[in-house]
Amino acid sequence: MASKYLLLGMLYFVQGMPYGLQSGLLPIYLRTVGLSFTSISLTKALYFPWILKVFWAPFVDQCWNKQTWLLLSMCGLAVACLTCASLSPGENCKALATVLILMNLMASTQDIAVDGMAVRLLNQDEVGYGNTIQVVGYKLGSVLAGGGFLAVIHLIGWRSLFLLLASMYCLVMVYTWHATELQTRPSCRSDREKLQHRSLNPCDLLQELLIVPGTTWTLIFVINYKLGEQGAMSMFPLFLLDNGFSPQELGVWNGMVAMGFSIAGSTLGGVLISRKGPPLSLLKVSLILRLASLCFQALVLFLFSSKSSIIKVAAIFSIILQHFMAGIISTLTFSIMMHCTQRAVESIQATHYSFLATAEVLGKLVCSTLVGGLVDAVGFAPSYLLFLMLSGLTIIHVMKAPVIGN
Repeated sequence: MASKYLLLGMLYFVQGMPYGLQSGLLPIYLRTVGLSFTSISLTKALYFPWILKVFWAPFVDQCWNKQTWLLLSMCGLAVACLTCASLSPGENCKALATVLILMNLMASTQDIAVDGMAVRLLNQDEVGYGNTIQVVGYKLGSVLAGGGFLAVIHLIGWRSLFLLLASMYCLVMVYTWHATELQTRPSCRSDREKLQHRSLNPCDLLQELLIVPGTTWTLIFVINYKLGEQGAMSMFPLFLLDNGFSPQELGVWNGMVAMGFSIAGSTLGGVLISRKGPPLSLLKVSLILRLASLCFQALVLFLFSSKSSIIKVAAIFSIILQHFMAGIISTLTFSIMMHCTQRAVESIQATHYSFLATAEVLGKLVCSTLVGGLVDAVGFAPSYLLFLMLSGLTIIHVMKAPVIGN
């Protein structure tokens, strides 16, 4: 069991690094060189492979094995990092954007393989801890590549940063190559079952995914649950940057300390699932608490003054509180998704989970892409009122969950 968790943790860790680079380091860097909120938000469009991954998820399900896909995707990520090391971000924006798209393509393919492997490796009693490792490992990778590198990039430089990342991918590739969990676990799918699902056209496959019990409710939830939270977490650090906080301060408080609390929240979420039972009842309480923390952050924004030490401390505390609640909710959400996917036949489980995960990314991406334009157009205060409303709608949806949502 320990080796199973270690393998999942390492794979999710390296999978989170591209996200950390683009969500933690890149927006602050671009704002320091004078780009508008709208332009910064539009860089989120580079995540589009995560939305499209459901189209190649069936190939990951049916062709080769999960170990092969993991090795190929991490090799692609290592090559992308080496390419980034040779680029100058201020002079080769188009080339950098192309490489970042490649990184997202490789990371999303790795995600399909890892999620499919996790669904099969984890039994019902292990889902809580398994999803804790998933969320925590991903966030640790994001913290290292985002907040950690933002805090030290002026010391180690752009080139050394990406050479280090490439080395880390190579080390995890070696570990994955020798992982006994991937080499010895037999497949229980019959040749007839494989042939049946391989011949499905997209419409038939979509129907197969939607008839899995609880899929429709889960799909709507994962699209919506991040909307208000994502808008606040994307814009509040940039608000602080415009009001006296330095990039280094944000790298420490938003990129490292707050993410540490996010990891603590994710860990707590896994422990609660393992000890308290079905995640849905825990999710209802957590969403209400998140709405309260978002109200507190909105109040800080309305009263913010860069000359007030108390308000600055409150701003940092609001970031920490938001990340902590986001960590709890993320683990609960992914556990609900995995419980839902485990009801599907094994030959489409990776595709089913990718289908749900794609909806989750779509919700985050749409919000984070459009929120900059919203803030530029109407300002922070009206935008936060919208964030509060979206978070409230998510609570209403969860309160109306069917029994199968547990």
